[in-house]
Amino acid sequence: MDATIVPEVQKHYPVLLKEIISIISPQYGGTFIDCTFGQGGYSKKILEFENTKVIALDRDIESETKANLLKNKFEDRFLFKNIKFSQLNNLKLKNENVKGVIFDLGYSYTQIKDPKKGLSFQSEGNLNMQMGLNSYSAEDVINKLDERELDKVFKFFGEEKESKFIARNIVKERSKKKIDTKTLVEIIDKTKRKKNFRTHSATKVFQALRILVNKEISELIFGLINATKVLKKDGVLVVVTFHSLEDKIVKYFFKSLSEQKSISRYTPVTEQPETLLRLNEKKAIVPSDKEIKENLPSRSAKLRYAIKKDDFYDFETDIFDQFKNLIEIEGYGDKLWKKL
Repeated sequence: MDATIVPEVQKHYPVLLKEIISIISPQYGGTFIDCTFGQGGYSKKILEFENTKVIALDRDIESETKANLLKNKFEDRFLFKNIKFSQLNNLKLKNENVKGVIFDLGYSYTQIKDPKKGLSFQSEGNLNMQMGLNSYSAEDVINKLDERELDKVFKFFGEEKESKFIARNIVKERSKKKIDTKTLVEIIDKTKRKKNFRTHSATKVFQALRILVNKEISELIFGLINATKVLKKDGVLVVVTFHSLEDKIVKYFFKSLSEQKSISRYTPVTEQPETLLRLNEKKAIVPSDKEIKENLPSRSAKLRYAIKKDDFYDFETDIFDQFKNLIEIEGYGDKLWKKL
């Protein structure tokens, strides 16, 4: 879940950059946390404003090369940490005026095309998909989870309609040989009865594997909770998503902390609990036609943001109950890790 997908022939484009800068208002100063540093597009732009400080996070250690360039230029105003954004609460932020936390849940072109990461179905390398600080790979998942578990991973994480048949054929094929990227793509292509010529047959299965390997569901939920905790009053939480599952989680989290809970109509107004977040816009912001033309993969991006109304640190959320099924499926990987 780091940085934004960009075309091969173009430089890195941080998606919805102009809109994000307008929302977080770095011209007034403050500390900003870039939870998915990647190629450093958002961090670099924020640091152009005086009296700003950026704390950047990325689980991919290869992002540190780009981070060092900013560190050399901005010195005390920039700090990089090679950690998962779910570990945001481990940062020492007591004296920081955190005015904005930004998540861009896409992947950079550099990451997609890196054969060592094995994220692309166009690669002939190993099935890896580890973005850093992982416990197991996609190869472990494909070759060791049982048929029922693979079916659920593909169905719920990839929204793959033919998940059951794909899982069955994977298990059948792996009894003969170990499944690698090329073999997996061939299995999916042969299994799919309905072909969508606009989207590669393997897209949804590869998305599902990436989500499981990197524990993207629980990472996002913990990231959102901890980001909300560290924000100061009037601070802004900004999230850019790239597929419906991510967006559903973000949308629910924002809604659950910005709307009054259903309570008795006889309860006095003074006793109704205060909400923690304010939504200035309930609909997601999407890229302009101009941006999509310049950076085609940005077409699937959705930006949502919320403003923290007070300096509360502790708050309750039912988001774990809401997405309990997805977290349980993600737990298949934990069982796998114990077997390794």
